[in-house]
Amino acid sequence: MIRRPRFVPMALTAAATMAFALAFILAPLDQARADETAARNTITEQLESFLARDFERAYGYASDDIKRIYPTLDGFMSMVERGYLPVLRPGNYAFGRADRMADGRIIQEVLIRAPDGSDWTAVYYMELQEDGAWRVDGVNLRKGAAGLT
Repeated sequence: MIRRPRFVPMALTAAATMAFALAFILAPLDQARADETAARNTITEQLESFLARDFERAYGYASDDIKRIYPTLDGFMSMVERGYLPVLRPGNYAFGRADRMADGRIIQEVLIRAPDGSDWTAVYYMELQEDGAWRVDGVNLRKGAAGLT
């Protein structure tokens, strides 16, 4: 009779348990990264829409709450033109840090150089909509490259 060492099955069981635990721990991190990427893509699409002067498309990236406040494209664009010119016509932009709020929204920092050469920090508040899309739920615009606080 051949006896098999008992440590091999125990080692395999331990390895399988560790792999399962690691997958369980890493899954939320993967989802968080995927959410941040999707939020950045939405911001990029909206900024590129503004640059292309496709304002209807840019309006489409606003959250449902923003659309309730500004139910028409004209109202939305009036608000953007009054208070968000660096976002409307960014010269260059780059993504900074991202963070997750307790309510699930993502805060995404975007560093913007306006056409006049001035630097701005746009802090985007991104909200997951019922259809699973990340949309812009607000922007806090500050002159300079201040960053998240």
